[in-house]
Amino acid sequence: MTATNGRSSLHQGGTTLIEVLVTIIILAFGLLGLAGLQSRLQLSDMEGYQRAQALVLLNDIASRISTNRSAADAYVTTADDPLGVGMACPTSTTSRQEIDATQWCSALQGAAEITGGSKAGAMLGARGCVESLPNKEYLITVAWQGLAPVSAPPESVACGKNLYNGAADSACTADRCRRVVTTIVRIANLN
Repeated sequence: MTATNGRSSLHQGGTTLIEVLVTIIILAFGLLGLAGLQSRLQLSDMEGYQRAQALVLLNDIASRISTNRSAADAYVTTADDPLGVGMACPTSTTSRQEIDATQWCSALQGAAEITGGSKAGAMLGARGCVESLPNKEYLITVAWQGLAPVSAPPESVACGKNLYNGAADSACTADRCRRVVTTIVRIANLN
């Protein structure tokens, strides 16, 4: 001990190894937390991108049906016979409806962007349905594969039902990985 100005003080020569290890452990936990946050942000970003793509495709076919209102019944696909991934797109192009169905099916399969010869411009497992409702109304649904399980869509939305479940031990059971967006197109009687 040395006395300086009437007070005694101890001089520390440096940090101890334990202090350095504690600091490194705290930094490691912080960095692991940041890595987990980054992965969740990427998941949310991809989910948001897929939803935006689905809304574009939903509005596309809704506009096509509204424009070709006299043939609106021909657009009906039903929930059991959707267009999109895993389905053969219509090939006939003799009517406006057939052209629209072919183009929408191709867009659902990802034709908007082609990477390495593969269609990659739509959501994962995208399917689209047009169902007929009473009073010249049509329920349009776009369904796709979500990346993480959430709550299942309502029972009233049948498009893609049970097509997005994983294996029995997967978290994607009971339609919890199926995502859907819907809209209703009403065709007015102009007579």
